[in-house]
Amino acid sequence: MTEHVWSWKSTAGHLAGTDLTGYKVEATDGGIGKVDKHSDEVGDAYLVVDTGVWIFGKEVLLPASTVVSIDPGERRIFVDRTMGQIKQAPEFHRDKHLGDAGYREELVTYYGTSGPFGIPPA
Repeated sequence: MTEHVWSWKSTAGHLAGTDLTGYKVEATDGGIGKVDKHSDEVGDAYLVVDTGVWIFGKEVLLPASTVVSIDPGERRIFVDRTMGQIKQAPEFHRDKHLGDAGYREELVTYYGTSGPFGIPPA
């Protein structure tokens, strides 16, 4: 299960090597911010989203599996979680958590393939 959480869905429309920095990220019920950093590494793909004023300038780490589609023309990324689900995810601090295996496991539990704590994605 771990490897699937950190991989792009084949239906998301992601092209390896595409710079997603600055793309707007849309939850199922509204915008959550812009991509500040991303990884395309096989089995370790993710987005770091700067939430701006939505969560008072914090960042969130979204595994690539949460992405359902990418619109390069509009520079938008759509994820299969609500704003509330993303806001309730384990708190992310780039300097502390980006390479932290324990934090990654927390995210696997939270964002696993069936959704947070077994709740299906919206």
